[in-house]
Amino acid sequence: MAVTADNNSPAPEAPDMCVPCGDGFLNLRVGAIIMKNGRILMAGNDWTPYLYSVGGRIKFGETAEDAVRREVREETGRDLEIDRLGFVHETYFLGDSPSKLGRPIYEISFYFYMKTPPDFEPVCESFSEAGDPEYLRWIPLDSEEKYFPEFFRTELLHPEHAVKHFVSDDR
Repeated sequence: MAVTADNNSPAPEAPDMCVPCGDGFLNLRVGAIIMKNGRILMAGNDWTPYLYSVGGRIKFGETAEDAVRREVREETGRDLEIDRLGFVHETYFLGDSPSKLGRPIYEISFYFYMKTPPDFEPVCESFSEAGDPEYLRWIPLDSEEKYFPEFFRTELLHPEHAVKHFVSDDR
């Protein structure tokens, strides 16, 4: 396995942890919980009708912590420190990207609370899996907008210091 000079994270060419399984896929993903002034930073693109957490797939050879730091840097242009792991989410759903449209996906996601400095202003230059430009949006925790994961809507209003585990099936 190729690694970077710091011998801590995979080289840029390391594959995403998206493994074909029969007709479906297994994804290993991380998400960043970036909050500021009662709002959470979510990502979106013009192709999907919902917002989603800043984050993405873990690359082969990365830890979940390395992956969330990399994804935050790629999607916001800033390095943020991890505060703590907040949630583990197992979910089944049907793919909505062109390469996985309608195919079953089992995804395990690790959501980390990030330390957000007062001067944090993200700059988004990332793209979705389908190649669409992404944007970032601060939304109130009680927003009516459609976003994933849905448990953020209730859990982030009264965060606990324990790691919580959620399972959902949206097939």
